[in-house]
Amino acid sequence: MVLLSLPVAASALGTLALSVDRIEHPGFGLQGLQFSFPAGGRASLSIARLRVADRHWRNVRLDCAHGSLDATVVRCTDGVFRLPGLPHPLQISFRLDLATRAGTFAIGTPDGTRLTARLPGDGSVGAKVIGLDLAALPTWLPVLKPWSPTGRFDGELLWHPTRMLELTGRLAGGAFGSADGLHAAEKLALDVRVDAVLKSGRWDWIAELGWREGAAYLHPFFVEAGPSLHAHGQLRPGVLEVHEASVMLEGVEQLAASALINLATGMPDRLSVALAGADLAIVGPRWLAPLVAPAAGERLRFAGRVSGALEFEGVHLRALDAVFDEAGVSLAGGDGGPGLAFGPLSGHVPWRHGLPTRGELQIGGGRWQKLALGAFGLGVSIDERSIRVDRVRIPLLDGALVFGETVLNAGSEGWVGKGSLVIEPVSMRLLTDALDLPSMSGVLSGSIPGLRASPGEVVLDGTTVVSVFDGYLRATGLRVLEPFGVGSHLTADIEARHLDLEQLTETFSFGTITGFVDADVRRLELVRWRPVGFDARVSSSPGRYPRRISQRAVQNISALGGPGAMAAIQRSLLGFFDTFGYREIGLGCVLKSGVCEMSGIGDGAEAGRFVIVSGGGIPALDVIGYNRRVDWRELVERLQRVIEGNAAAEVR
Repeated sequence: MVLLSLPVAASALGTLALSVDRIEHPGFGLQGLQFSFPAGGRASLSIARLRVADRHWRNVRLDCAHGSLDATVVRCTDGVFRLPGLPHPLQISFRLDLATRAGTFAIGTPDGTRLTARLPGDGSVGAKVIGLDLAALPTWLPVLKPWSPTGRFDGELLWHPTRMLELTGRLAGGAFGSADGLHAAEKLALDVRVDAVLKSGRWDWIAELGWREGAAYLHPFFVEAGPSLHAHGQLRPGVLEVHEASVMLEGVEQLAASALINLATGMPDRLSVALAGADLAIVGPRWLAPLVAPAAGERLRFAGRVSGALEFEGVHLRALDAVFDEAGVSLAGGDGGPGLAFGPLSGHVPWRHGLPTRGELQIGGGRWQKLALGAFGLGVSIDERSIRVDRVRIPLLDGALVFGETVLNAGSEGWVGKGSLVIEPVSMRLLTDALDLPSMSGVLSGSIPGLRASPGEVVLDGTTVVSVFDGYLRATGLRVLEPFGVGSHLTADIEARHLDLEQLTETFSFGTITGFVDADVRRLELVRWRPVGFDARVSSSPGRYPRRISQRAVQNISALGGPGAMAAIQRSLLGFFDTFGYREIGLGCVLKSGVCEMSGIGDGAEAGRFVIVSGGGIPALDVIGYNRRVDWRELVERLQRVIEGNAAAEVR
């Protein structure tokens, strides 16, 4: 509707003036228009109130270098349009028939943006924009200000009298970035189409978006061009509702979402996402690795398929469903070794806020280094902040790992798990072959009554006991940081009792020693699974039992002691005996700063020497060391040479 309160007034000076009460259009509105046409062909326009869509301004002014009024037709060329809040005035030209509402408009900005519009007079509007600078959008849409958008948009907009809107366009050279650096994009090229209908003050809309070029980092994800979007919903004051949005994404059969977005904050008040048939080999490295192991993403591999659904209210997760179909994951070792593998896995795991749920999984097996695990089933009970895993038996070679009920609780720093572990007897020969260790006899069994795991840390509470070499190992204070990372760190105290020396020496081809030994390793510290510190001591176990040592074992112990070590024995009798009796064995090492401080039985009576083997019987045999400070790497190399049979001993 157009209301003219004073069609034309002429003053004595030849100035024409025109007042218009208001002009209303679904896309814009003007109130309190004052046209002035002074002599000389100039013109000016002041607008008390201006509305464009949902934006409102007061006291808007237009000055035209050339203006005219012909009956109801107003013309302006080379105009300067000043709008409160805009940093620079706009260049504008137009022709408007106030009676028919037909006209044309052309608007330009100093940065090169051009907007042209045509009003046929039937209530429709056709507009084109060329080179719209996205950096100016926050002035009109304050919600975009934190994102600092840039780029140029070319598009076309059609408004029909039926209150239907059509928008098509392309963004080139687009970019954005958040102040915290967690969200950014550059070199974006997007194709967009929006169709909308205005009904009772609300817009029903359909949108299509094609991402053609560029890349974006949306923490913690890095995404490249390729996805496309088809969505429909409703726009009402302050709220954007997405009834359904379908995304075409590489490696995904179907991805859909719905949302209720608060335009004041730019954040969803409600969000639902559904995923079907995602190929983990494709989507895993891009979408899962940044979430589960961002520092080890290059070492992660995925297989199988997964489907699922998520529901959020604000930033809070309210429901989750995960369905696995032959899914698997592997993590290569930090040193390039085979590392860890898990799967294939199939099953369904649901979670609901405030409600208990139950999940069932079937796992085809797993692998740690070259050690393979058999198939097993897993039952889980889930509530809002905890997960309980049923007792599970995992086959391991000819034995098994039996985990008692395991409980995972959500804490302020992530998930913390507690449980227990029993190792059913496993053949040491099979185990050492699988781990590429020297073949050992006997069995391995053990009990870990308290096991705690948190992000980047594994702690064994209480005492852990492992049976081996007919004796046992007992570990206390065992703590592992970053067990699968490149900076792994382990600390513990270890006690060994009544280890069978005959089994032990045969295992490492060290010769033959009968008898038993005890060992204590205090303050053990491993970095990247290599010793950097400990206080260790090995000594004969108390009790009565046969104590014999072979010639080869004597030579190897002497070689282990280095050039300063020797076997004190009657040379003339050496060739007549294959084994010798001994009374006691004792050897200690305190490792610090890469140096091993050696000690022997009773630590020796002399500062420069220490006794490793004390002879007993005939002939008498002592093995004596003379070098108390030994480089740790050199000591390890000696041990390797001894085992390989490449070392000779000095025998006197």
